Amino acid sequence: MKNYTVQNSPFVVPTTDGKTIKEHFGLATDGNSQLSIAHMTAPPGWSEPFQTPEFEEYTFIIKGQKQFIIENEVVILKAGQSIKINKNVRVQYSNPFTEPCEYLAICLPAFSMDLVNRE
Repeated sequence: MKNYTVQNSPFVVPTTDGKTIKEHFGLATDGNSQLSIAHMTAPPGWSEPFQTPEFEEYTFIIKGQKQFIIENEVVILKAGQSIKINKNVRVQYSNPFTEPCEYLAICLPAFSMDLVNRE
């Protein structure tokens, strides 16, 4: 048995808002409830409802820009920047810009619809 796992077939999360989500590790892919890692692309004009997740979320921007509204403060990240948002913090994610935003999201514990608490 190998002491590592190479992920060649991430789980593609079905969406209806144009966002691409490819979970490489996490509940949907390998049943890991401790951590999830997803590669995402948010199209221009995309946004999610506010949420208060019961997990920490780390985001690293690969291309484009992403807007965060964190407890009423607007934060905009560009390629090469990253952010950690603590659990139980009200946040909204969006891409109000004209270019797609490609990024990585890491959640501790793993992302789960049961823990995201969307409004």
